[in-house]
Amino acid sequence: QVQLVESGGGLAQAGGSLRLSCAGSGRRISSYSMGWFRQAPGKEREFVAAIRWNGAAKYFADSVKGRFTISRDNARNGVYLQLNSLKPEDTAVYYCASERRPYGMGSSAAEEYDYWGQGTQVTVSS
Repeated sequence: QVQLVESGGGLAQAGGSLRLSCAGSGRRISSYSMGWFRQAPGKEREFVAAIRWNGAAKYFADSVKGRFTISRDNARNGVYLQLNSLKPEDTAVYYCASERRPYGMGSSAAEEYDYWGQGTQVTVSS
């Protein structure tokens, strides 16, 4: 059984930072490209960032480019999202997800991911 568990969310002030972690089990996520998505209240889920299975490519939504970074530690089966220069509009539940096919390119499309974590809340106060 594949499980993805996010952690690291919380409350931050505008301009602050948080680091989200995603721990995988039941699947060697080292073989899968991974993504982070977020969903704010009353809004649709949106792509935030993705990282190719080998870390060779990273992709970001325009709204977070230059502020967020994504990384992975395949030895630890973990994926991380560093959130810097936070804004109130970054407030959302953040989800990590694993692409459905191994050795994929990485994608911003939610339908390309088959396993999702339960989410971690990020709240940014102004």
